[in-house]
Amino acid sequence: MKSAVIVFPGSNCDRDVAVALHDATGKTPAMVWHRDTDLPETDLIVLPGGFSYGDYLRCGAMAAHSPILRAVKARADKGVAVLGICNGFQILTETGLLPGALLPNKNLRFICRDVHLKVEGENASFTAKYRKGQTVRIPIAHRDGNYFADHATLDALEGEGRIAFRYCGHDGRVNETANPNGSIRNIAGIFNKRGNVLGLMPHPERAYDPATGGTDGRAMFESLIGPLN
Repeated sequence: MKSAVIVFPGSNCDRDVAVALHDATGKTPAMVWHRDTDLPETDLIVLPGGFSYGDYLRCGAMAAHSPILRAVKARADKGVAVLGICNGFQILTETGLLPGALLPNKNLRFICRDVHLKVEGENASFTAKYRKGQTVRIPIAHRDGNYFADHATLDALEGEGRIAFRYCGHDGRVNETANPNGSIRNIAGIFNKRGNVLGLMPHPERAYDPATGGTDGRAMFESLIGPLN
């Protein structure tokens, strides 16, 4: 499997993702600078977490207009898998590759801690190694992770099985108490209609190695290996 990680000024999780991808695939991903205009042949593109352009204007808004995003959108339209983590999720909504928006957290504060997620969506590319309904523990680190969309969009996401993860308690119960940022319907991640684009606020690359406190994110990278090899 060939992969590429897009690097923006302000990215701070690009190397973490690269380490996880190298460990999972045995191949070093291409690190593609945001000002580049073309991508190498690749099976997976990752938009990593961080604070692209210092989160000026609006999180992900400036990065969405980086030259490389034209190539990312073109590859996504052709069915190449695209994974956006945290700031990457924000960028995907700003480009229109995913619906909705990420608003400031309900408490207006930066949150950095482990959360529990319920695996909602079944997707051959991203969640094949998880069980539907499984509860996993993965870190979050964001100030603008409050997912919002209009009711028609939310109903479409629900009806089409495009909600990938929801915030939940350790027992798997989805409720307001388990919601760290105010996201509508406890949404933590969503797929596009085609199923080849996933955006999520939690950081699976930070839950890949036991040394970082957990391995519940490893299954996402293992899921990617299967269909893309």
